[in-house]
Amino acid sequence: MRIRAPRRGSVLMETEELIAGIGRWIQEYDSFVLLSHVRPDGDAIGSQIALGFALEAAGKKVRLINEDGLPGNLGFMSGSDRIETPPAEPIETDVVIALDTATQPRLGERSLAAVAGCKRWINIDHHKSNPGYGDFPLIDAGSPATGQIVYRLIREFDLPMPDESRDAIYVATSTDTGSFQYPSTNAETYEMAADLIRRGADIGTLNSQTYNSHPLRRVSLMRALLNTMELVCDDRVAYWSLTREVIDDLGIKPEDSEGLIDIIRGIDTVIVAIFFEELADGKIRVSMRSKDPRADVCRIGMKFGGGGHSLAAGIRMPGPISDARARLLSVVEEEISKIENEATT
Repeated sequence: MRIRAPRRGSVLMETEELIAGIGRWIQEYDSFVLLSHVRPDGDAIGSQIALGFALEAAGKKVRLINEDGLPGNLGFMSGSDRIETPPAEPIETDVVIALDTATQPRLGERSLAAVAGCKRWINIDHHKSNPGYGDFPLIDAGSPATGQIVYRLIREFDLPMPDESRDAIYVATSTDTGSFQYPSTNAETYEMAADLIRRGADIGTLNSQTYNSHPLRRVSLMRALLNTMELVCDDRVAYWSLTREVIDDLGIKPEDSEGLIDIIRGIDTVIVAIFFEELADGKIRVSMRSKDPRADVCRIGMKFGGGGHSLAAGIRMPGPISDARARLLSVVEEEISKIENEATT
């Protein structure tokens, strides 16, 4: 694992120490609550199901909690019915494991309140902006998906891999690599996928359920978004915007927009694609995708309190949407200009 070793107190933790610590807690403790970020995607939910069912098969008590619950587009996953929203009463548990979540607040206020009494935290993630919260923060920014890290840990600790875990690892990694297309995909990813197939994963069915089964409103959303598309910075930057009016008119659910940004990212001249979405609380959710690591959208996002990966990042900004667009586009265009100036010097 290519892991950025975080500090614990004043001591720099090595990768081996982190893995050993996680393994020791898994062996010593009996009950675990697994959390993932708000507006969960395939990697978040898949990682929860994969690790959760592996721990349960090893005899542990496990609960899978997400602030927003299970997205409808992931309901096909075996074991997804175990995803629950945070209960009002506190949860008594030995260990909390945060998965695929760059910062603790992204787990959601109700989720954090539910596990506030637990003082043992494991943090498993692949976002390079993760500051390393928790007792054992295993952050592998070189991994294309948290699901791939979970796979390694299941193998490392010789945990059982029930069918639910096997399929969830495949979905988690496939969705976070754009079906194994993104540059972060590596040889280990394909070797892992081959092992999952040998273990019985039906990838034809899993791929069909993941990518070829969408509600009609998603197509209506795509049409509405295309009508708002703009190209700036000599067609190097493409963006579109989703307003509350459109969300309400079409009955859009959060998962309906998953992956649509790749449509404008795929324009041949585009380096950076941006999706602005107006949230119910007045904030603006921003998703960014880059095709050039020099246009590091994680670095851009961190200027506005966001983060993620070099080629994929997100932000939540104050509204209105017009102001958020203007502020962010100014910074993005400045970054693109720097790249073009470096190319001509």
